[in-house]
Amino acid sequence: MKRLQLHMFKAIAALAVFTVLLSGCQKEEEVFPLPTISSSGTLAGIIGSTVTVKATINAPAGIKSITVLKNGAPFDSKVLAGEKTFEYVKDYVIDGVAGTSVNFTIQVTDNKNQVSSLVAIPVAVSAIPPKTIVEVEGVIEGNVTWTKDKIYRLKGFVRVGEELVAGTITKKGTLTIEAGTTIIGDIATKGTLVVHRESKLIAIGTAAAPIVFTSGQPVGARNPGDWGGVVLCGKAANNQNVNQELEGAYKGFFGGSTSDDNSGTLKYVRIEYAGVPIIPNAEINSLTMGSVGSGTTLEYIQCSYGLDDSFEWFGGTANAKYLIAYKGTDDDFDVDFGFVGTVQFALGYRDGNLADGSGSNGFEVDNDGSGSSKTPFTAPIFANVSIVGPKGTAASYVDLNFQNGAQLRRNNKIKIYNTFISGYPTGLYIDSQRGAAKANAESGDLVVKNVVIAGTASHGTNGFSTSGTNSNIYGLGVAISDVEQLNKTSTNVPILIGTATPTDWFKGISGNKILTTTANTGVSTNLWSVGRPTFTLTAGGTESLIGTALPTLTGTTATDYIGAFKDTDWTATWAEFSPNSVLYIK
Repeated sequence: MKRLQLHMFKAIAALAVFTVLLSGCQKEEEVFPLPTISSSGTLAGIIGSTVTVKATINAPAGIKSITVLKNGAPFDSKVLAGEKTFEYVKDYVIDGVAGTSVNFTIQVTDNKNQVSSLVAIPVAVSAIPPKTIVEVEGVIEGNVTWTKDKIYRLKGFVRVGEELVAGTITKKGTLTIEAGTTIIGDIATKGTLVVHRESKLIAIGTAAAPIVFTSGQPVGARNPGDWGGVVLCGKAANNQNVNQELEGAYKGFFGGSTSDDNSGTLKYVRIEYAGVPIIPNAEINSLTMGSVGSGTTLEYIQCSYGLDDSFEWFGGTANAKYLIAYKGTDDDFDVDFGFVGTVQFALGYRDGNLADGSGSNGFEVDNDGSGSSKTPFTAPIFANVSIVGPKGTAASYVDLNFQNGAQLRRNNKIKIYNTFISGYPTGLYIDSQRGAAKANAESGDLVVKNVVIAGTASHGTNGFSTSGTNSNIYGLGVAISDVEQLNKTSTNVPILIGTATPTDWFKGISGNKILTTTANTGVSTNLWSVGRPTFTLTAGGTESLIGTALPTLTGTTATDYIGAFKDTDWTATWAEFSPNSVLYIK
């Protein structure tokens, strides 16, 4: 009997220990942190526009359901399958009354029926009233400021200052534009902003709030040439006339002898869908600079989808940094009439569907139209430029009017350093059909150094083959043109720089390279991608564009890489690569 009682006691004790242990295990398994939510924060937009409500959810016990309330009423709900993390995304078309806000409350229940914090996380969406549109026409005189709470529509030629007779300045003005301001060009009247000599444009945006000049058309309906563009007229030298008029005869007079002339400041500025023809074959460029002086500041400027050139300099001494010529129709960087400024960090990026009948190039450089020896010679410095043509792969479509990454012609004396050229039918063409460009190259007055040309050789059948119906208009698909670009049926006319072909001359300069592809350069495979391209370089590769320090040039920043980018994307935040989807005006 005592033995039986002893056995029963031991069994009960063991069961008690097991129960305690089991209870402890169960208690550990049931302890999970509450679900946590981090929201997208405060959103804002015009009534009728769409914003996206976002939240990141973490639930270690697994997510059972999500409930979203709008001002306390049901808005959305989701049942999940136990995911521990989840990105909640929901579009919302802004409603309400101007000046009010809408509060979204997001709560989560996990698989242990635990509910996220009782303090709801709101996402407030402000119902911002549409901005007032201010019609602007005529002459701006004195000090005038445009503010970001309004949209300004340019009607006809809006002039800052006035010089309707060459050499007779009748009015002067300074137009200041606040960061974040939008200016639209009127299509019917060919809206254009012209800043005359002795007047100024002060357009200083920020990376977070750039100033935007764009088309007055709605989302999805904008096209190159919807409006005129921005024109700066200065009093620095050119090699034509002290009272030269810009093409199109719209009273844009430029020229003088004041090398440090100041036309103002453009910083963090976008110019989109410009280039309306004033008269046939005389379009305004996105940004036109006539004899603009070195007292002018030009930094972080993007010209997109222009019908003519993105940037054109007619003489002058202006310096510039961080320029983007994006999917323009004619040339990216057009240089004429004795421009002698310095440009560093510039990107030319093309769309194979957008080309001009006159021929589309990255650089197009002339001393003047006849190739004369008038002074000052066109002799600027361009450093750290990336010229990205449309041919990223063999399958890339290329309009047959695309020509050269750099067409250096008509007696110019440009200096190009530390530059990357790719994706054009021809990388470099030293055109001496008019003027002595090849003689300038031989003498060292025209300089191309530390330049890498990659991926311009023939590949695929569209736009790059050297024969057949799909060949480029000049029948070329080469890195360097060793013959004059005449037409398909003409006999080739060889080009010689001294006794060397242009190809051998180029290869003989230290730092220059011709590469079949961009595969080993560090250039991203997403450079030609849809949407925002990847511009930064990766290190490594047998032909890396990142290398030893390159020679420091007067007026430039020292770099150790070829092209406009290394590991920092200076287009981030302020630049826009899908402007036709941006809602500027409701």
